[in-house]
Amino acid sequence: MLPGLIEAHGHLLVLGHGAYDTWFPWIAAHGGDTMLTRVMEISARQLLMAGVTTTVDLGTPLEPALRIRDRINKGEVIGTRVLASGPWISRGSGGAMQDGFGGLNITSSDEAGQKVEELARAGVDHIKAHAGLTLDDYKAMVAAARRNRIRIHAHVYGERDVRNALEAGVDVLQHVGSAGTAPPYSKELITDIVNAGRPVVITAAHRAWIYEATAAFPERLQDPDLKQAFGAEIYAEVQSSLKNWWSLGYFQRTDREMLFRERGVKQFIESGAVVGMGTDSGTPMNFHSEALWREIKVHVDMGMSPGRAIAAATRVNAQAIGKGRELGSIEPGKIADIIVVNGNPHFDITALSRVEVVVKDGVVYKGGGPAAPRPPVTAGDVK
Repeated sequence: MLPGLIEAHGHLLVLGHGAYDTWFPWIAAHGGDTMLTRVMEISARQLLMAGVTTTVDLGTPLEPALRIRDRINKGEVIGTRVLASGPWISRGSGGAMQDGFGGLNITSSDEAGQKVEELARAGVDHIKAHAGLTLDDYKAMVAAARRNRIRIHAHVYGERDVRNALEAGVDVLQHVGSAGTAPPYSKELITDIVNAGRPVVITAAHRAWIYEATAAFPERLQDPDLKQAFGAEIYAEVQSSLKNWWSLGYFQRTDREMLFRERGVKQFIESGAVVGMGTDSGTPMNFHSEALWREIKVHVDMGMSPGRAIAAATRVNAQAIGKGRELGSIEPGKIADIIVVNGNPHFDITALSRVEVVVKDGVVYKGGGPAAPRPPVTAGDVK
């Protein structure tokens, strides 16, 4: 038994489909908003059944993001608790990906701050700073976020972008060292991140390790549980997109990612950085039903102790998102988010893939069953 897991980087509007440039047009042609709602409901349920009781959603058009969050909170939809960013804010990140995720392009630092203000007034839980932003952009966004008492997550890979986000005071550094997409960072940068106590969420598994796992066992793409969760129409589209999965544009940097992947993760584990756990779940072949346990396993394989890895996905994540007093551990006064797995993850971390009971906010959503009657306790029974 352990606390409900927290996904620090999810995308409810994608389901592991192979290409964004065909996924979002397919949604538009098959019901539009109705289909998008269905997709997000499926994602939210998959996450919850996998033991993920809270998910930080980072990049969804504003209205759908707030709607799924609020419907889950009202009990109208069974799913993970959603903390929504709405659309991300970037400079020049266009195309189908930008449009599908609802991205907002800015052309000045003043506009960056204004967009944060607008999203805060609309009711988002946090802000996602995406690609192409300058140091002044980050500073303006951080200032606006502080005024509105919300946090900022930065989508950063290259060393200069990581440095700018760190120095501007961004709350969580997302993708840093991710799956070898950038070479290891300088000792100075790592030291400054560690000394600042700034949480990093590596999202390591979703490219290099997912590719390797699929090459070793391609049948994972036809998991019967996916077919049941998606329904025939969505399942057929996802399967069609993954027919030649090794040739997908998403994996065209695999050689470089394989070269750098281990060093990219170990630089944070070995330095003592504050490491959270997030997966970019929903990205190609990165299914919500298994993304988080795979991410945790990568960290353990790279030298993180199982206890530290579990803490990263629970207590550390809760603190990083500003919910440390409510979530992340099982103790009096906190929300009752509890899962039960088959096995001891301290000895076998893949036990986290065998979630048998899920309790969110005191309600049993998976397993458990009705409690058996218990005899009354008498004074003679107390030892």
